[in-house]
Amino acid sequence: MRREEQRQVRKKWGNLLENLAIVIMVFYPLRHIGWGLDLWDTGYSYANFQYMGTEHMDSMWLFSTYLTNAVGNLLTKLPRGDTLMGMNLYTGLSASLLALIGYFFCTRKLKMPKGIVFVGEMAALSLCWCPTATFYNYLTYLFFLISSVLLYLGLTMEDEHSGRKKGYLIGAGIFLGANVLVRFSNLPEMGMILAVWVYDFICTLEEREKYKGKTKAKTNDTPGTVRENDGRPEGFWKRTLRHTLWCMVGYVAALAVLFSYIHIRYGIGAYLDGIARLFAMTDNATDYKPAAMIRGMIEWYWREMYWVVRIGVILAGGMILFAIAGWLESVLARHFPGKSSLADRRGGSTGRKTLWGKTQSGIAGIVFDMVRALWIGVCIAMIVWLWVRKFTSHYYYSYDPIWNLGPVFLMLTITIALIRVFHNRAPKEEKLISGMMILVLLLTSIGSNNGVLPSLNNLFVAAPYVLWESWRFVKDAGERRLGGGLVLSSFPAKGVLAAFLAMCLFQFGAFGVQFAFAEGTGIQNPVATVDNNGILRNIKMSPEKARWMTELSAYVNENELQGQEVILYGYIPAISYYLQMPSAFNPWCDLDSYSPETMRQDLRELEGEISEKGEDKPVIILERTYALYREGALEGQAVSAAEEEPGLSKEAWEAMNADPKWRLLLDFMETFGYAERFRNEKFAVYR
Repeated sequence: MRREEQRQVRKKWGNLLENLAIVIMVFYPLRHIGWGLDLWDTGYSYANFQYMGTEHMDSMWLFSTYLTNAVGNLLTKLPRGDTLMGMNLYTGLSASLLALIGYFFCTRKLKMPKGIVFVGEMAALSLCWCPTATFYNYLTYLFFLISSVLLYLGLTMEDEHSGRKKGYLIGAGIFLGANVLVRFSNLPEMGMILAVWVYDFICTLEEREKYKGKTKAKTNDTPGTVRENDGRPEGFWKRTLRHTLWCMVGYVAALAVLFSYIHIRYGIGAYLDGIARLFAMTDNATDYKPAAMIRGMIEWYWREMYWVVRIGVILAGGMILFAIAGWLESVLARHFPGKSSLADRRGGSTGRKTLWGKTQSGIAGIVFDMVRALWIGVCIAMIVWLWVRKFTSHYYYSYDPIWNLGPVFLMLTITIALIRVFHNRAPKEEKLISGMMILVLLLTSIGSNNGVLPSLNNLFVAAPYVLWESWRFVKDAGERRLGGGLVLSSFPAKGVLAAFLAMCLFQFGAFGVQFAFAEGTGIQNPVATVDNNGILRNIKMSPEKARWMTELSAYVNENELQGQEVILYGYIPAISYYLQMPSAFNPWCDLDSYSPETMRQDLRELEGEISEKGEDKPVIILERTYALYREGALEGQAVSAAEEEPGLSKEAWEAMNADPKWRLLLDFMETFGYAERFRNEKFAVYR
């Protein structure tokens, strides 16, 4: 009875701790919803959500991320969805959902220890460098995670549950198909079908081996005896074709339903035109070409080999050190008899306890204590050396802490997964999840021009997985006696692995607490607010940005410009959302993916609406350096004169001068007689 009571108490405390962990995982992604101000992705995404449609959006962006924009538009209609903090809250919950799905999948299905999974999920959340406002990323990760979970459940389910198995595989296909409408560049995710083929191949091999064993056991030694053929395993091709077709049914069905809706609302021709422009944009944005994206990912991993090789050299040195120590032990054991050999250490209870609880006696025990203590010191020194060499840093408001550390962590994950895939004693289910981790990490980065950074943002199963596999290795791996008294010890690898993961967890956690995205870097000194702008209510930012936005908002309020169309130039697309001024055609005109030909066509249509239909001219807001350029050009200043202007260098002048889209906008402003009405340290308004 007493034992049962203790079990109930432990269960109660376990449930309490798990509930606490769930609450933390829900609220931790919301830690920065009141931080700003990002003039790039955050406001740009929310402007597309609020003004969704072909009237104010670039059709290429509308259709290439259609499902994201549709869901985002629904979020704007929720309570407080008309504020930046409210939208940050709603999109931030997508990260919470990712962590919860990853947690329950890892603990309930993969049977990982709850504490390890919680730490892994917190590390994954901390590495979410991308703002949740770029909702197409998080919706991509969410659909990708759900499809991966369903794929795993479907493949590992026994054939007698064929109905549920079929449903899971069709569901996996549905989410992968829908993900193409979340972001068109998710198309490579269909590569997850490799997991189906490889797992079916492994299952077929195992079943054949079992079948051979059964038939051999039933075969008599009498010549001519025929083996029984009952229970013959299903052929690989038949099994794989069936599973593949189930996945494809879901994939095609999702696309058919979504394309039908788009056709009814916009016409399939409009969709095809937008996607055709997506493929054509690589002529200007060459970093979005498939070869360039794959090359960028490979180059990033290759660059990090600099650090991997050096860590490997340290590990190799440790292996040699322990091999020598094993040889020395065998020599000492011969001269000083006693329980001191590696074999003896596994049994018996005499002798003294070493640093690690192993029973040893005599000089050999002292030697191994010294070697292990020395190696602990080496591992600590390795971390210090990596820090001094700027492998990572303490500038947690920037990418520096994870710039090298994160990709090496990904390489460690892929390496561990490869080892488990090819380990002959690993269960087939572990081989499956290991192979899926490799596919997820590689496929996540394809479709982005950010190298391996997208994969760092999508570790909701991979982070718990690598911690779990590492914990098992540290707990279970032992030593092996080689010839000549040499020892192959796992202790050096355990030390290096534990030290590296400790460094990762500390750095990832500190980065997550302090980093918040803004203009490709991070937010610093968020202590000021903007009090005359309802969208930015209660958002903390640097005093400098608060001053810029307060002055610009005051001008917009005084002149009642909210709701009027605007043209923005100078990498300030978020202003459309912050000022509630819909874009005339594309809020981020200066992106390479928005071609000069498209801008010329959009401006020509706008000119027609103004000249022929009497439509109001849109307001034009420029970043200050472009205002300086226009002022200098109107006054006939040379480049040398422009150099003397504060904030505008010769290089900036020449770059603007060579920008064809900027030249188009200048011509438009001259044609319709735009004059400057407001300027501060950051913005200039023309009407």
